[in-house]
Amino acid sequence: METISKDFQIANPGKIKKIAFIAGVAGLIFTAAGLFDNQSQFFYSYLNAYLFWITVSLGGLFFIMLHHLTGSEWSIVLRRIMETVASTIPVMALLFIPVIWGMYDLYHWSHEDAVVSDVLLQKKSAYLNPAFFIIRAVFYFAIWSLLSLLLYKTSLAQDNAFDNNQVTKMRKVSAPGMVAFALTITFAGFDWAMSLDAHWYSTIFGVYIFGGSFLAILCFLVVFGLFLRKRNILDNTITVEHYHDIGKFLFGFIIFWGYIGFSQYFLIWYANIPEETIWYLHRWEGSWKYITMILVFAHFLIPFIALMPRFVKRNLSLMRFIALWILVMHWLDIYWLVMPNLHHHSVHFSWMDLTATFGIGGIFFWYFWTKFSANATVPVNDPNLEKSIRMVNN
Repeated sequence: METISKDFQIANPGKIKKIAFIAGVAGLIFTAAGLFDNQSQFFYSYLNAYLFWITVSLGGLFFIMLHHLTGSEWSIVLRRIMETVASTIPVMALLFIPVIWGMYDLYHWSHEDAVVSDVLLQKKSAYLNPAFFIIRAVFYFAIWSLLSLLLYKTSLAQDNAFDNNQVTKMRKVSAPGMVAFALTITFAGFDWAMSLDAHWYSTIFGVYIFGGSFLAILCFLVVFGLFLRKRNILDNTITVEHYHDIGKFLFGFIIFWGYIGFSQYFLIWYANIPEETIWYLHRWEGSWKYITMILVFAHFLIPFIALMPRFVKRNLSLMRFIALWILVMHWLDIYWLVMPNLHHHSVHFSWMDLTATFGIGGIFFWYFWTKFSANATVPVNDPNLEKSIRMVNN
């Protein structure tokens, strides 16, 4: 496998696409088999895996819009990766169908008898009802898909012939797109994760989901970039300097994620409102308290300390390890959000948690690699591409 330096096209994509597709289909088939063994576990495991991968896609969409709005030069060499990650959103929309199918198993508010006997659910029923839930999901995916495809197609058009109007168009799409993204990711977080416990609420839950999404795409950039580097693809284009900058972002957003998580906890603890505090109590029962403490130390404190030194952010082996570590912690964080609603008193890991993650991940990467390997791996006609390649950290 190699890259043609003239047009940055992958000459021989290898069997990666085939392997990813087989792994994805096999993972989904094995997970579907669990539907006959434990239906509730199937849908919760699927939702957990789905939320993990959709946050990667949404993180890519946010980063590419941020890139265009700021006119960033250092991230130009990463632009095509981010664009392609964001372009997976239409496929992720199709993979959302099992969540809709399992709504009755996942969301207590979808039970008519539960709503009738619960005053709080009655007051929320205008928003939390199956029909409106599906309508909102379609709206979210329509917005995300439109933004990602407009940016992706304009970028590919730029590869054929540069026009400054293309730069202006991508910026004009990104400006209102950023506002739409902020609103939709917030409400999607409310709908798909927070409403698993419809009695609980947090006004900054959407920001918490966003923080995890941006961490996810940063880690994906590191892992995938080094995956390419090992195969002599973009090894002289995405340099140590770029990984250093990604490391700075990782350090900053580890702090951001920890700050939002602690702020949410502290305000709820201080207010001491029963319907809010019960959510944290469920995550302090039995073995759930160990997952809670693992997230405090392994998702925040360890990466925070590890990413402090400059040399760590310039050591590619260490950066790969840290990125993989944070991705695993991100998966565990979503597990901590989702699974206590099924297993109330203690942690019960299921084989379906893994097969669903690999199944959705395989389809995600198959589609991503198909599009990434079919086009130039960097925006070849971007006038600042050379500056990005030669970028040096001070």
